[in-house]
Amino acid sequence: RPPENEEEEAEVGWQEKLFSQFEVDLYMNESACQTPLDRQYHEEIRKLEKAGGRKNCRIFTYTDHDRFTNLEELCQKVTDSDHEVPSYLVERMANVRRRRQDRRPVEASSLKSKIITWEPSEEFIKNNHVINTPVQTMYIMGDLGPYGKLGHREYEHVLCTIKVDGNGVITVKPDFTGTKGAYRIQQDGEKREVWEYTIENVSAQVQPEEEEREQRMFRDLYGRHRDYLSGLVGSDFEMPLPGTLRLFVNGEIVSAQGYEYDNLYVHFFLELPNQWSSPPFQQLSGVTQTCATKTVGWDNVAYFCYPFTVDMFYTQEDEGVFSYSLPQWPVLYFEVLSLDFWQRYRVEGYGSLVLPASPGVHMLTIPTWRPVELGTVAEMRRFFIGGSPELEDLTYIRIPSTFKGKRLSRFGFRTVTTGSVTFRLYCLQQSKAFLENSALRQRMQSVLDRLGGFSQQSSVYNVLEAFQRARRRMQEARESLPQDLINTSASSV
Repeated sequence: RPPENEEEEAEVGWQEKLFSQFEVDLYMNESACQTPLDRQYHEEIRKLEKAGGRKNCRIFTYTDHDRFTNLEELCQKVTDSDHEVPSYLVERMANVRRRRQDRRPVEASSLKSKIITWEPSEEFIKNNHVINTPVQTMYIMGDLGPYGKLGHREYEHVLCTIKVDGNGVITVKPDFTGTKGAYRIQQDGEKREVWEYTIENVSAQVQPEEEEREQRMFRDLYGRHRDYLSGLVGSDFEMPLPGTLRLFVNGEIVSAQGYEYDNLYVHFFLELPNQWSSPPFQQLSGVTQTCATKTVGWDNVAYFCYPFTVDMFYTQEDEGVFSYSLPQWPVLYFEVLSLDFWQRYRVEGYGSLVLPASPGVHMLTIPTWRPVELGTVAEMRRFFIGGSPELEDLTYIRIPSTFKGKRLSRFGFRTVTTGSVTFRLYCLQQSKAFLENSALRQRMQSVLDRLGGFSQQSSVYNVLEAFQRARRRMQEARESLPQDLINTSASSV
């Protein structure tokens, strides 16, 4: 008669073999042993039988070299769907068994010195195309068959999978039970039996002396690695001169959207105001690749993902000269153009961007416009033969570089709103004024004051823009009201 509460507890070591009832019945027959591993299991089972039989009943293990380990990794699925069709990569990966290799690959030493292998061999491609980190695997199994029917393969279930890769990382799935409660397995059958099991780590605790010795070894290893990296990078970093601010921008032209024609590209350049300079080798202009658009929502979007880097220096004026002017920030001017199959190009829009004054990441979407001519002839010319009115000086987008007056009038200059361009800017600022030394900060306080003045100027601009937006909304609301209501209120006033 089976016991009502059948419990079993087993302590399993790494790659320790515990035979199941099925393996005992199989390997007891010497004629069924075909491989050297099978003959070794046959001898071990005979010794177990002479010593009184195996101590475990339902809990057993499959080690790294058992047939089950190969079959389990070959039959694994990516999803839990019953109708899953394995892809080409899954089928190829199923044939890769990540064993611990004694021999080193031929090209292993070249990976540290060469980043790019221009003429890879076939063996190099096979070893590096898939993840082939050596892994040792072990499965802790449970024979959950009815009482008296042990040894049937259909009742075997994986209780725990333990993997150790070549980097020394141990993976236990599912995790140790701890305070989460026992795991449950429900059998599909007439009785619908439910089994519960827990997994605990019963490894011996490391002695304090051994732990301290290991920590010293790790500290020594990390120290040597840090010295190695310091030797590669160096410890002396170039600092700007006193009274100088370094602005370093890693930028990206992300996309352009909302334009009339396809196959867009962006031409841009950076204008440095007075007191700004750049290294002689620094390129302050560039052209993106021509990019076809794709439909995203209601817009046609061209994704450039074009990176650029700009390094600039701001030098403070002579401290003896007192100036009320705020520092001007560099401006990025750009124009969007389109190119068709017949090599006809059209100007799609002009825009400008003032580089952010604060460090960090900035995502900016800048609207653009283009000049137009009245009449249908100009639009037909633009459609059939390309070309359109252009700006000879791109600084006319904001304030022309040749303008010296107090007021700039653009009366009669006709434009039309087009699309927009999205930028992603990573801004870094470096200056001795940012150091924590209080005496040095006092001497460099004038640089911070000027930078703070620019931030105040930008906040004033933000307030004025918000006021203009509110004024436009009030005008739109007034225009939407009925005229009789407006006249009545005006007469009453």
